[in-house]
Amino acid sequence: MAASLLVGTAIILPFPFYYILWTYPQAWVDLCGKGVDPCHRMAQVAHAIKALQLIALLSVSQFCRPPWYCCLLFVAGQFLNFKVYQLLGESGTFYGVRFGKTIPWVTEFPFGYIKDPQYVGSILSLVACLCWVPFQYVLLWAMGYLFMMKIESEEDPSTRAKTLR
Repeated sequence: MAASLLVGTAIILPFPFYYILWTYPQAWVDLCGKGVDPCHRMAQVAHAIKALQLIALLSVSQFCRPPWYCCLLFVAGQFLNFKVYQLLGESGTFYGVRFGKTIPWVTEFPFGYIKDPQYVGSILSLVACLCWVPFQYVLLWAMGYLFMMKIESEEDPSTRAKTLR
């Protein structure tokens, strides 16, 4: 029971972080201070949290040879994530617009074809892991992404941060 709670906590750990940064971007910019790129700092923290999530998932996983469709879902999901990062870069992927940066609008695939392609790619990759990871953990993680999709769809541009000079 305690182990399940710990794994569940690790899985939802990034979502309060993302929510706070999305909702209060100026506080993050101020916390980062002058000379520190808030997008890069967010990426560093997000990658550390992602490592904790993966360690937690590995602790409850049972590995076997995956069915072909799991491989297909995983590759498709990671392709979407790769394309988003390739097109937006670190600043576009890690809330640059919320931190006062000008991010060019992108219409190239997968944008313009798939709403929230990074989250869709992440969810596809998670579903692919169902052959190894218990359902409740995949569901919890996917619900976190769905929550952030909802939060980010209702952006108020007046709450964007002013960049530190």
